[in-house]
Amino acid sequence: MRLTSIRKLTSTRRALLAMAFSGFLSPALALDATPAPATAPAAKSASVTIFAAASLKNALDEAAALWKSRTGEEISISYAASFPLARQIEAGAPADIFIGADQESMAYLADRKLIAPETRKDLLGNELVLIAPKAAAGDSVALTREGIAAALKDGRLSMGDPASVPAGKYGQAALTKLGLWDEVQGKAAFADNVRSALLFVSRGETPLGIVYATDAKAAPEVKIVARFPADSHKPIAYPIALTAAAKGEAPKKVLAFLEGPEAAKFFEKQGFVILSGK
Repeated sequence: MRLTSIRKLTSTRRALLAMAFSGFLSPALALDATPAPATAPAAKSASVTIFAAASLKNALDEAAALWKSRTGEEISISYAASFPLARQIEAGAPADIFIGADQESMAYLADRKLIAPETRKDLLGNELVLIAPKAAAGDSVALTREGIAAALKDGRLSMGDPASVPAGKYGQAALTKLGLWDEVQGKAAFADNVRSALLFVSRGETPLGIVYATDAKAAPEVKIVARFPADSHKPIAYPIALTAAAKGEAPKKVLAFLEGPEAAKFFEKQGFVILSGK
C-alpha cells in the first residue's frame, strides 16, 4: 500500500474515533473504516405485529420463522401477560393481532371496539399444572394442605399475579376450589407473567410453581408434580383476533396462517390443544 493511502486511512480512522468519543459514533463502528457495500440490502421491516400471551413464545417464534422462510416477511411479536398487553393496545400501541390467554382480556378489547369482532376465535386450549425443579425429591405432590406444605417447607410458590396474569387467575381459582388458597396466599411469589413464574422454579429459586403444561414442557429444568382438575377453574382458552387498527391484507394472511394446519403443528408440539369452536 502506498504511503499516501496509509496516511489517508489513518486520517480516516482518527476522524472516526474522534467522532466516537464525541458521542456521534460508537467506538466499534469507528474502528471499522471499511465502507459498507453499496449493494447491501436494507433490512425488511416487520409487516405484521402480534401482541401475545407469554406462554405462546416457543410455538409462535417457530411459526414466525416458518412464515419468514416462506414469504420473506418479518413478524414482530411482543410477549407479556394478556391484560397488560390489552391495556397497551387501548393506549394506542401498534398491534395487528392479539392472542390472549383468557377471555377477559379479549373481552376488554371487544368492549372498547378495539378488535375486529368477526375475526375473534378461540384458537388454543391448555392445562394448569404444579411444577418443581427437576432435581427435587419425589415426582408427585398431593394437592392437599399437607402435600403443599411438605413440598414448600420454608419456600414460596411462584405463580402469575392473579390481578393481571391469566395463569395466576386460573391458579387462584383452582387453589380456592381445592381449599388451598388461604394456606398458600401468604407464601406466594407473584410474577408479572407465567414465564417469569416458570423461571423462578427452573432456577431453583422457588420449590413449587403454577404454570401451564406447555410452559413446563418448554423447560427441561422442571417437572410436573401435579395437574389441577379441569373443573377447578374456568376452561383455559386462547382467543385470537385482528385488532381494529390492523390495515391491509398482510395481517389477515398472518391470521389465517396462525389458524391453519402449518402453525398448528408448532402449537401441538408445545402441548397446546387446537380448538375449532369460535
